Amino acid sequence: MVGQLVAEPATRREGYLKVGTMPDGTAVRLPAVLINGRHPGKTLYIQAISDGDELNGIAVIHKILRTVMPEQLHGRIIAVPIVNFHAFHAKQAFSPVDNRKMNRCFPGRRDGTSSERIAHRLFHHAVQQADYCLDLHQGGVQPMIDEVRVRVDQKHTLHKACLELARVFGIGHILDQKGPKGQLAQAAPEVGIPTIDPELGGTHGWDAASIEKGVRGVRNVLQYYQFISGTPEIPEQQIVVKKFVPLVSNEGGFVYYRAELSEHLTASQPIADICDVFGNVRESIASPVEGVFWAKPIYPMVASGGTVGKIGTPIGYL
Repeated sequence: MVGQLVAEPATRREGYLKVGTMPDGTAVRLPAVLINGRHPGKTLYIQAISDGDELNGIAVIHKILRTVMPEQLHGRIIAVPIVNFHAFHAKQAFSPVDNRKMNRCFPGRRDGTSSERIAHRLFHHAVQQADYCLDLHQGGVQPMIDEVRVRVDQKHTLHKACLELARVFGIGHILDQKGPKGQLAQAAPEVGIPTIDPELGGTHGWDAASIEKGVRGVRNVLQYYQFISGTPEIPEQQIVVKKFVPLVSNEGGFVYYRAELSEHLTASQPIADICDVFGNVRESIASPVEGVFWAKPIYPMVASGGTVGKIGTPIGYL
């Protein structure tokens, strides 16, 4: 049960969870889908669009919902395709109502701001029913590799379970770093639910390749944890990094990259040239460490002191 939404065994139900009201009294409702399998089992919670401009996750949920049948399912799936109602309609990451980022608001507050109230109702009426949790994200509209984030400290009692969930998702790159307070991938493990934060690329609109990786990742989880039959496609070896190192420009200008995203970089390897408005190279930027070229800005220009990319380091393997 999610709010008033109930699915009997071997059925699927679609509906809404009321989380607030608009200024004119119109209800603010989050869409929710319950798939209750024919066979007993655990519960998987999946959500998308915690940031209003991160759309790849909703496409992943749509594809999963079209292919998982209640008759084949062991256990339950709770899917919430749109979490940040106000930010989604504004086509931006932050809620225009309280200027909060939803993924800094979990587990929420009953008497908090708009985003905190939505997070509280969602957390207590849906998330806490789960045995595993997937919070689908992307790098906003900034180009970024496909990766999965484990956001609890390595000393956390559920760190090993979260890292295993990340491995099973199987994108190939993992950030194992405690995240900011208020992330679902921190709040859910605090109540005993292994949770990960897949980051499915970064783009305006849809990115077909990242969406397909997300679909495969969710199916890997469903198969590995025996929600559905099948053999998961998990890479034999995946890269794990612990932190990001920024690449900062001393000169302002136009950026011409000499390395590709996901490329394994050596220390001192040239990454980018900064050119002036006449096309003359003013500065060449090299990697300060060995690592993976993880992300870069969407626009190929920078002011002095601006970031032209991020490197994931140190490189480990799982």
